[in-house]
Amino acid sequence: MTDDVMTNPRTEMPPAKSAYGDLVRIAYFVLPGRGKRVYRLAIARRIVDTSARGARDRSAVGHARRRTRVLRRALRPSRRLQIGLGPWLRALPARLPDPALTAALSKLEPHVRLAYVLRTVEGLPRYAVRDQLIELRVRDPWSAIRAAEAVEVPPLRREDRFEPALLRPVRNRSVLPLATAALLTVALAAALVLTERSGPPEASARVLRLVAAAPDAWTRGARTLDAWPARGDLARDRAFTGRAAGAWAAVPGGRRAGGGTAQLLFAGHLDGAALAVMRSGGLLARYASGRLDVVTAGADPSAPIALGGGRYLLAPWETRPETLAGQRLAVSDGVTVPVRPGTGCGRGPLFHLGSRTVGDLGGPRGTVLTYHSPAHRPGADRPARLGQTAREFWNRLACATPRPAPAVSEALAFDFWSGRLPHGGPSADWVCTRLTYAGGDTAAFATLLGAEDVATGACDARRPVSGTWWRAPSRRRYYVAAAGRGLVPHADGVRRPTTRNRLLVATGAPDGPVRLTAR
Repeated sequence: MTDDVMTNPRTEMPPAKSAYGDLVRIAYFVLPGRGKRVYRLAIARRIVDTSARGARDRSAVGHARRRTRVLRRALRPSRRLQIGLGPWLRALPARLPDPALTAALSKLEPHVRLAYVLRTVEGLPRYAVRDQLIELRVRDPWSAIRAAEAVEVPPLRREDRFEPALLRPVRNRSVLPLATAALLTVALAAALVLTERSGPPEASARVLRLVAAAPDAWTRGARTLDAWPARGDLARDRAFTGRAAGAWAAVPGGRRAGGGTAQLLFAGHLDGAALAVMRSGGLLARYASGRLDVVTAGADPSAPIALGGGRYLLAPWETRPETLAGQRLAVSDGVTVPVRPGTGCGRGPLFHLGSRTVGDLGGPRGTVLTYHSPAHRPGADRPARLGQTAREFWNRLACATPRPAPAVSEALAFDFWSGRLPHGGPSADWVCTRLTYAGGDTAAFATLLGAEDVATGACDARRPVSGTWWRAPSRRRYYVAAAGRGLVPHADGVRRPTTRNRLLVATGAPDGPVRLTAR
């Protein structure tokens, strides 16, 4: 359940241009089998019609819950849905979905078909598809997503395209209560957005509706971002939140909240200035001093949100954060006291949340930091609280890590080789840093940490190996390479290579190509 922050119950509109039609389209393509399209569409509409549970389904959170109910029934439809289909068969539109696409999707595994529909047909981002699959208890969502992205199906034919916006709920007393049917019919009137009569003068004709989860929503269901309540002393200030919503509604399309609805996460005073934080899908908007910033932050349910000034908004279930020294970190209304990394670059470890250590890598949300020492053996990589050695290492590495453009949910530092560089060189560490972005994508790069920090290209955190040309104190240049525990580096394109303690040293032409492998 959600509480409206900026709404008029008599003029509420759906969270999308046609919430009902979108749900019908999803249910139709997710349904298994190759039956006639007329029966398939009738069953899809019946599933959607019988999934309504009151007026709250029109909110952003309610719409997401209703979509989950629809998908759960469409994946495993009951045979009873085929009985008494008359009202839905009589209400079919003139144009039916494309038969070639329907037949192609019916050949896919259920979870792959579901992922394809959400990712390709509906155009949801990967993290949103993953969250939906997890909600439906799919054990390996990323495998299903990757398989769906590899599927090639015929495109829709223009003359036979599916137009769900033309659909309306079927009024049937025995299945859909008249009150719910009336509400859904009104919700389909047009692709309008809410204009609140009591809203601030700054709001234009395109006004964003803000919703907020109930304060105890996270205790009664899944721990998702949708369950974060709105916190802050201005959360009930409609004038201020209205200005924030109006500012987001006025930004260009690619950065605008989807569906005309956004979730309010925070509205309050920080250091004497008013700040509002809103989200829509993977977008996060910050409104302060009349200025709005929109960034991609993902839908990680537990990653703290940076509010500025060293303060972070925590998930409502994170009740006992600790400083890096193990002391209780003061929190008020979900907001930490100012806490900053102990580094000159402003990036590095921040505080502990349970078994995790959260750090700042320059993104809009906190990043879970993990560390593997040179003695690490491959195995289960579970986030663990960083000890002093790991924190000191991350303090150094964080400043050598480029500030990432997308939000990073987790960062692994694998110090896969530590020792002294040859020919009088200094002590050094070779680290493979793997970043996991908010959307689920990953990137890994190697860095040689010595007297100077040198980026040495891409790496594989499971089988790390990296090399680079390096200038010794004698001013001579050598090719040096190192590999992880149990591996030996091999280089082609160099001269007189020697390997000792997993460190390869060679000479050659610095401008020539080198092929490096680990065996």
